[in-house]
Amino acid sequence: MIPLGDADIQRRTFPYVTLGLILINAVVFVYEFSLGDLQQHIFILKNGLIPAELTSGNEFQFARLTVLETVDIKSPFGTWATLLTSMFLHGGWLHIIFNMLFLWGFGGNVEDRLGHVKYLVFYLMAGFAASMAQVGIDMDSQIPMVGASGAIAGVLGAYLILHPFNRINVLIIFVFITAVRVPAVLVLGAWFVLELFKGTVGTLGPETAGGGVAYFAHVGGFVAGFLMMAVFKLLVREPLIPHRPGRPIQYWRGRPLC
Repeated sequence: MIPLGDADIQRRTFPYVTLGLILINAVVFVYEFSLGDLQQHIFILKNGLIPAELTSGNEFQFARLTVLETVDIKSPFGTWATLLTSMFLHGGWLHIIFNMLFLWGFGGNVEDRLGHVKYLVFYLMAGFAASMAQVGIDMDSQIPMVGASGAIAGVLGAYLILHPFNRINVLIIFVFITAVRVPAVLVLGAWFVLELFKGTVGTLGPETAGGGVAYFAHVGGFVAGFLMMAVFKLLVREPLIPHRPGRPIQYWRGRPLC
């Protein structure tokens, strides 16, 4: 089951930031792909987020990748900067394709609601929260974390509280291939529960170029995005749960109740 985005598009503005993020991720990935295997591995070690490096306060400067060779893996911008740089690295074609499909499918409506600048800040904060959630689970890991999926999970969390009743186009691949429309609250709720389950009883290793998945980065990003959007809605005095289509709106003291 692959969510393909919103069937009930409500955007009033063009998602410039979402498109820009996709283009940056694509350019970085093309550069990664242009490197040889060894240089690509070094690039990820330098710019990926290594939990043990962050929690120990000691920046890793060298790594022995072969029996005869030790290479420089010092992060060019410093350890804390890898919280940002790691969000724009990916471990393979499927990794980036699915991430960008999710970002394009759901990011536009969130950007439209927050505005371009606030959305960019929101996206980065969700990514940072996602990374720290995974670091908290596996603080001693020396495997670099890469990928935009933590930040994109934050976008999904925000989308859920903004448009829980919107219909999502979902591609189902089983014996046959078909597309159906399912309410966002069911699709994204099921996705979150599945990620939490896999993170709790399955692999806890970080999302890396080696194929591991940072499930708790997904969970942490989703929760962070949901909470940040909830706070935003409270600050602008908007109901946390939007009006459900097909139901009459009730008012109390001039305010709509949903």
